[in-house]
Amino acid sequence: MQAHELFRHLRMPELDDVRQYIRTLPTNTLMGFGAFAALTTYWYATRPKALKPPCDLAMQSVEVEGGEYARRSSLLNSDELLTYYYNDVRTAYEIFQRGLKVSNNGPCLGVRKPNQPYEWISYKEVSERAEYVGSALLHRGYKPAPDQYIGIFAQNRPEWVLIEQGCYTYSMVVVPLYDTLGADAISYIVNKADVALVFCDKSDKAKLLLDNVERGETPVLNTIVIMESFDSDLVERGKKCGVEILSLRELEEVGRAHRRKPVPPNPEDLAVICFTSGTTGNPKGAMITHQNIVSNASAFVKATEKVIIPGTEDVLISFLPLAHMFERIVECVILCHGARIGFFQGDIRLLMDDLKTLQPTVFPVVPRLLNRMFDKIFGQANTSLKRWILDFASKRKEAELRSGIIRKNSLWDKLIFHKIQVCLKLFPLTENSHVINLWRIAPSF
Repeated sequence: MQAHELFRHLRMPELDDVRQYIRTLPTNTLMGFGAFAALTTYWYATRPKALKPPCDLAMQSVEVEGGEYARRSSLLNSDELLTYYYNDVRTAYEIFQRGLKVSNNGPCLGVRKPNQPYEWISYKEVSERAEYVGSALLHRGYKPAPDQYIGIFAQNRPEWVLIEQGCYTYSMVVVPLYDTLGADAISYIVNKADVALVFCDKSDKAKLLLDNVERGETPVLNTIVIMESFDSDLVERGKKCGVEILSLRELEEVGRAHRRKPVPPNPEDLAVICFTSGTTGNPKGAMITHQNIVSNASAFVKATEKVIIPGTEDVLISFLPLAHMFERIVECVILCHGARIGFFQGDIRLLMDDLKTLQPTVFPVVPRLLNRMFDKIFGQANTSLKRWILDFASKRKEAELRSGIIRKNSLWDKLIFHKIQVCLKLFPLTENSHVINLWRIAPSF
């Protein structure tokens, strides 16, 4: 075959030839081509877009020059530590003040009674009541200085944050206590930190503290402030061992009558003494400054700034212990951006109902809880076929997540995971919700 004949056979068809060919096709074939083209166009326009990570996930840190193998986040532009994110936020006190400003006095802290909606107090009310608490402490002889230690022995609730902010407003230090420490560890902390005043949520905790005083274990303790109601017998018992018992409402009234101007802390001032559980001996107190708190919260914002910046429309469910710094740091991020914090009812068995009612966009959890949820979900697959389908769907969903695609409208969401959400009575997610998908922790992660 000559070269010119080969080129003639390989030439592109003329437009008239194409038109003539199309006219010879059956109607059903043409409709099929049209449907295929429409579906292809629709898929291309609506296909899920991979979320670009803020950095190379295979190189999330770089070695600090001259740092003897020390490393820093690759999100930073230099080896300097990130001490703050916003110029007007250098202390835990300023964290809340920024939230007060950007929220435009919006809702701040929320709580609910059984089978009731959440009720909210505003940023301004939190600020005022915090000043009442701090002013009352000053009126009772405390000094606005970072060597004044105030104990908080309570479950997560709005008063926890009120008291914490009251301490920060006047440069005092918070010393959290919690049930799982045990009576001996609590006595050790009270003595070690020289805690003379402790805020308690319920009379049961006050009784535990009085037990220690009556045994002569905590002679330094002389005042207990209780958030909920209590009987007069408790007051009399306190008097007998030299401990004054009063209500938080009484204390706030004292502060209202003797209100003082705030005395904000410096970044290098001590903010919290966070004690460990003492599994290897006596509890150890981590001395955490305001700069430590702001730096940690700033790192959270820096790590998520290209994906999520919290705003006033966000809401957090608070159920992890406020005595631990993880929950406190996340709440600092929320407060700094004028968002809301809704507290669970205090019973972990009612957490799902609280989630359904609150519909949070931020849900701090720990691996232990996630693993429990994972086991519960897979435990409901009571046949080999159901378990195979659930396992297959989870692997397909995981493959999407690994490729950077985060969505809730995939085939697997519609067929499998939506049903699981309904079964667990989880809240419906809106198009603007920030969704984080988490799976069982495994070596491959």
